[in-house]
Amino acid sequence: MPLTDLTLEQCLALRPELDEPADLDAFWEQTLLAARAVGGTTRHTRVDTGLTQVVTYDVTAPGFAGEPVRGWLHLPAGADGPLGCVVEFLGYGRGRGLAHEQVLWANAGYAHFIMDTRGQGWSTAGGDTPDTATLNGEVPGFLTRGLADPHDHYYRRVFTDAVRFTEAARAHPAVDPARVVVTGISQGGGISLAVAGLLPGLAGVMPDVPFLCDIRRGALIAGAPPYTEIAEYLRLHRDRTGTVFTTLSYVDAALLAARATAPSLFSIAMMDEVCPPSTCFAAYHRYGGPKDLRVYEFNGHEGGGGHHRREQLAWVQRLFHTPHLATAPDLATLHDLRPA
Repeated sequence: MPLTDLTLEQCLALRPELDEPADLDAFWEQTLLAARAVGGTTRHTRVDTGLTQVVTYDVTAPGFAGEPVRGWLHLPAGADGPLGCVVEFLGYGRGRGLAHEQVLWANAGYAHFIMDTRGQGWSTAGGDTPDTATLNGEVPGFLTRGLADPHDHYYRRVFTDAVRFTEAARAHPAVDPARVVVTGISQGGGISLAVAGLLPGLAGVMPDVPFLCDIRRGALIAGAPPYTEIAEYLRLHRDRTGTVFTTLSYVDAALLAARATAPSLFSIAMMDEVCPPSTCFAAYHRYGGPKDLRVYEFNGHEGGGGHHRREQLAWVQRLFHTPHLATAPDLATLHDLRPA
């Protein structure tokens, strides 16, 4: 797949001007206050997966408007708590899947929470969390759900779910609340950046080829869905461009990432047609905390795959044992951070 966006050198120098709503912080403060005020109880029900070294629980936690959000909790069998914890958000179209499928982090000795994404679960894994909103006139998918008003937008509900789910993870007796990292690929990467910007006190964040960053640019240049949903919508509704991008600015993870303070490890793929690298770099450059980066020059949206999982395992181990090592590199050294 050829390079379809800016070069690496151009991306390293990129400092995009993004339109930020004046009331962005107030919007999210009020949203989260309302969700927390509803209350609700988190439930954990043990399930038999047939695995002997990982113990798994079916999780139901209160999310947006107190609505139930499903997920999994994997724990290393016989481990003494409290444990470091990884909270994972999923890619576009993917649901939480089957209970035995994603056990890498538990096998590494950590608590691992996986959040189902409301309304999704039709692609690589099924889901169990419905989206209760009924909105008409959107392009199939999720980016155009509720474009008329940021209060109605789909990702307002998802980001709120994710914050509340992470709070439920921190409250679990097996988890050390001071050692919680959020992560995800693509959509999950964008959600993890939003959570990092909205929820203080995280130990770290690992966004991989993140979606939902510099959304306007993504809609202009992406060669494959989901950003193309926005272009398809505006191809018909030519008079709604201003409203559309005003609404989407409230859920742009590159803007929320500027509020984050936790150490971060990004991955960006330079031949990515789904989440063009310039959009991911917009979030990286604006990120408010210490940041580290792995660039995969010859990969598309699959990113670093197993090679990057290895990078993440080493990074989390260093972070939990020697937090001062998670510091920001000089941009001039980024070429040295590419995998061999």
